[in-house]
Amino acid sequence: MKQRQIPFFNYRALFEAQEQELTAAVVDVMHRGAYILQQDLADFEQQLREFLGVKYAFGVADGTNALIISLQAAGIGRGDEVIVPSHTYVASAASIHLVGATPVLVECRDDHMIDPAGVRAAIGTRTRAIMPVQLNGRTADMDAIMEIASEHGLQVIEDAAQALGSRFRGRFAGTFGAAGTFSFYPAKLLGCFGDGGGVVTNDDTMGERLALLRDHGRDSRGEVVAWGTNSRLDNLQAAILNVKFRTFKADLERRRALAARYDEGLRDIPELLLPPAPDANPDHHDVYQNYEIEAERRDELKAFLEDRGVRTIIQFGGKAIHQYEGLGLTHYHLPRTELLYRRALLLPMNTSLSEDDVSYVVECIRHFYGRS
Repeated sequence: MKQRQIPFFNYRALFEAQEQELTAAVVDVMHRGAYILQQDLADFEQQLREFLGVKYAFGVADGTNALIISLQAAGIGRGDEVIVPSHTYVASAASIHLVGATPVLVECRDDHMIDPAGVRAAIGTRTRAIMPVQLNGRTADMDAIMEIASEHGLQVIEDAAQALGSRFRGRFAGTFGAAGTFSFYPAKLLGCFGDGGGVVTNDDTMGERLALLRDHGRDSRGEVVAWGTNSRLDNLQAAILNVKFRTFKADLERRRALAARYDEGLRDIPELLLPPAPDANPDHHDVYQNYEIEAERRDELKAFLEDRGVRTIIQFGGKAIHQYEGLGLTHYHLPRTELLYRRALLLPMNTSLSEDDVSYVVECIRHFYGRS
């Protein structure tokens, strides 16, 4: 094999792929001096509403703030408990802590999504909400989650930071519960050139509260009618996202095609557990924010790929939420999640990859396991 250099994510390619359109959009915003709560943001929010088929969409500062104000709008606070998987980025649990509530951590399934059985077992007298995290471009079994929530009178706040465009039984991630949140961090499925986030809801009361919370508690007249914060997606980033939305559906199909290529080349290797293939289950339409495998001899494989120019990542710093000593949650014992973090590895997955790049990664992995 002729060695290649394959970065895990090519940030420069985000700009170069649409350089003329992006440059024109940025220059236009600056010529107009339109930076905060301007037409570009309104246009982006409309695009997001129409894409997801929701009633309300708000651009906010980032995905973490999206979660915080969603919890606040839902009335979650001190003394409450919110169930969340331990296999997630720290922001999911941090948002719960930062509104004064307690995160209650549960297991994941083999597809790395929240385990509904673990959710049911974790419900206590102080449980107020469930926060399913739609990881890697996949949506969890939301029928089971919503059934549990209905049985116990719980709210559902979806962390769909990694799942814009993913669907479960035809319904988009982020549209099942009281509110759904997204991240527009540059490496996300739809990424801007800095921090950015979004919140969506179909509930009128939630919509009203979210509008106040993201802009200092100000109503449409500019009158401060409640305590709020400053969590507005700036107009420059909204303009960038409007450009990137033009190719978004094609970008998702590109990711699915790359995932199918990985699956075809790796599925016969018994030392690997792959994510579900694009058409493996008609209930799921996965969009592959990440391609997260489980691998025997994971650390050796990672070093082997690095030596051959393939950059990989162990997601979330290689620790589940309950494995960070500084968070005070190490009393949890979650065997499936702990096994995952000994085996998990993210392969390169983004729209700048070529078919030959993926074939090279596959060849390197097959060689490592003696299957070349």
